[in-house]
Amino acid sequence: MSRIDFGAKPIMLPQPVLIIGTYDENGVPNAMNAAWGITTDFKEITISLSEHKTTDNLAARGAFTVSMATEDQVIPCDYVGIESGRTVPDKFAKAGFHATKSAFVDAPLIDELPMALECKVKSFEDGILIGEIVNVSADESVCTDGKVDPKKLKPITFDPCNNTYIALGEKVGNAFKDGAALKG
Repeated sequence: MSRIDFGAKPIMLPQPVLIIGTYDENGVPNAMNAAWGITTDFKEITISLSEHKTTDNLAARGAFTVSMATEDQVIPCDYVGIESGRTVPDKFAKAGFHATKSAFVDAPLIDELPMALECKVKSFEDGILIGEIVNVSADESVCTDGKVDPKKLKPITFDPCNNTYIALGEKVGNAFKDGAALKG
């Protein structure tokens, strides 16, 4: 095998495409696209953010939702990442999104994105947002046998090598099971 060195780059695949939903001080919903995030504990998510309208809203409301971008919502999900809520007052509506207030946190659920983590801000320091996951909600249309079904949800991943979005593939194994074949 021959390797190619790329230097220090933010390449980790797959990389989820996260749509962060917040309300501003006047209750206007906002959404932004963030690719640099990951769950860091059973009830915690960590996202790298620079200063945005979203970070203003986090300070004002102390809560946010994180929806998974989906195959059928690529255009509006990309739009909320390339347009600033500071210059476009209602980019949420321009994206074609509709909000339903979360019953768990002071933040909007995006009706067009069927799965969301509903979070409270634990901290935001040096560009790192840490949120407590209070609830996860999913539309029944993306569930099978009471569980979120990735084939129905159709989440996308960001490819930082080519600046593209990619659909996820097929099941290739069973977590916490297949490796047992090498035990003992």
